[in-house]
Amino acid sequence: MTTNTRDASQNPADLAARLVRDLVFDKPSSARVFEALGIDYCCGGAQTLAEACLRAKRSLEEVMATLEKADPASSEKDWRSAPLTELAEYIVDRHHVFTQAEISRLNGLLGKVVGLHGQKHPELSRVQMAFAGLAEELREHMRKEEDLLFPYIAQIETAARSKRRPPEPIFGTVQNPVAAMIMEHEASGQALEKIRETTQNYAVPPDGCPSYRALYQALPALAADLHQHIHLENNILFPRAIELEGELFGILR
Repeated sequence: MTTNTRDASQNPADLAARLVRDLVFDKPSSARVFEALGIDYCCGGAQTLAEACLRAKRSLEEVMATLEKADPASSEKDWRSAPLTELAEYIVDRHHVFTQAEISRLNGLLGKVVGLHGQKHPELSRVQMAFAGLAEELREHMRKEEDLLFPYIAQIETAARSKRRPPEPIFGTVQNPVAAMIMEHEASGQALEKIRETTQNYAVPPDGCPSYRALYQALPALAADLHQHIHLENNILFPRAIELEGELFGILR
């Protein structure tokens, strides 16, 4: 039985020792708190709350108090028991589609802002370069998931229902592409952090025009969506796919 955030908060030591990803599982609104405080709950979901606070240079007491006040209401589905195929489809429809659309939109918006303000604010060119690299990596990353990894996960799930061996994938086992995807997630997280630091936490200068402001609102929104996207994959979809494949091959040995 899981312990919700409010129950665990009655014992600060217990809460501090819990994994960040488990706090988000039990209380999805915790993700918004972690996002606002700069705490990594996607790639860093396997760290304890105490470790995450230390890494983010945040007071453990401050974070626990903010978690306690967070609105528990959430429309987010608990994906830990949903079919893997349904979760993969949700990731594509909700997160991949959004990311693709925002990449195209922000490329144009960045070009406009750099053209208008780049001479006075040279950091914008560095943001543009970092974003271009991130966009290229994300497009290729999502293509590999949609063309190779997610279809194989669907095959595993279908095979498990009928207790038969799935088709042999070109990558041998699901663990191999999963490891590659997690490494790419970490690279994306580093690129997002570089953009945040370069923009001084998306601080619009006094001479920033409406397009400048729109850009610096859209960049953190994209980052927040990517963090949720990565959380669903790293902390739910991928571990469950590895476990299911292992169980299936164990049965068929």
